[in-house]
Amino acid sequence: MAKQNTVFKDAFNRCLKLLAETSTLPSEPELGQVLGVSRTTVRSVLTRCEDLKLITWDKRRKTVLRRPEPSDYFPTEETDSLAEIIERSFMRRILAGGAEPGMQINELELAREIGTGTTSVREFLIRFSRFGLIEKRPNSHWVLKGFTRDFALELTEVREMFELRSAASFVALPQDHPAWEDLKKIKAEHRDILADIDKRYKEFSELDERFHLLVHKSSSNRFIIDFYDIIAIVFHYHYQWNKTNARERNARALEEHLAYIAALQSRDPKQVEQACRLHLKSARETLLQSIP
Repeated sequence: MAKQNTVFKDAFNRCLKLLAETSTLPSEPELGQVLGVSRTTVRSVLTRCEDLKLITWDKRRKTVLRRPEPSDYFPTEETDSLAEIIERSFMRRILAGGAEPGMQINELELAREIGTGTTSVREFLIRFSRFGLIEKRPNSHWVLKGFTRDFALELTEVREMFELRSAASFVALPQDHPAWEDLKKIKAEHRDILADIDKRYKEFSELDERFHLLVHKSSSNRFIIDFYDIIAIVFHYHYQWNKTNARERNARALEEHLAYIAALQSRDPKQVEQACRLHLKSARETLLQSIP
């Protein structure tokens, strides 16, 4: 239920934004379209609105009783964006199937599993398909085309250009930029996992994704940030495809990250470039080893 719960909370918060701007809400199917969620989730959202005395709901008539207040919203840390939820579910499904070329992905099943509307799932898959990893087939079906060595090499080349550029931008961020505080927290999490590496080495993949995304975001370049989706999916999930030496490999990557973080905190561009290149080189080797 946790997944649906996040979808519900995200949809509820977005519905409150609608309530702040209107005196009536559209029909359930229309609301589902606007929020990109299923009818069931729409009903849960309306029920909560009614419980909080935000609306009266009588069959088709939904009358707004009051404007939402900050306390009506769910805290943002409890509401991952719909795109993040869809991406995680999509990856879970691919990994469960062994990420084999020819594997089928069904829009309707994926939407049902997440508790969201098929439109949102289709939009995600279309965006993802432009990299040539999945292909559309008739009747809401998609096929995974698989990760080839050439694909991996092309991807690492672009990743390295983007990451070096982003790391250089990170160093130039003002001292009071929130990214420095985020970096400090991520550094502490790296130390915690390393301290208990035997039990916690599997947590690295998700931390890796958050760390690199933080670096990429500092570029303030929409193309670099948008491209990050595909990097995350290929680089960070391959840790889970190739189980051999996972503990040693993740321990080494954690150490490299800490050196990279220390370089970023030093604000010395030369040191940053050196640490970044070293880490990207071993990430490339690991990726290539994980491709059959």
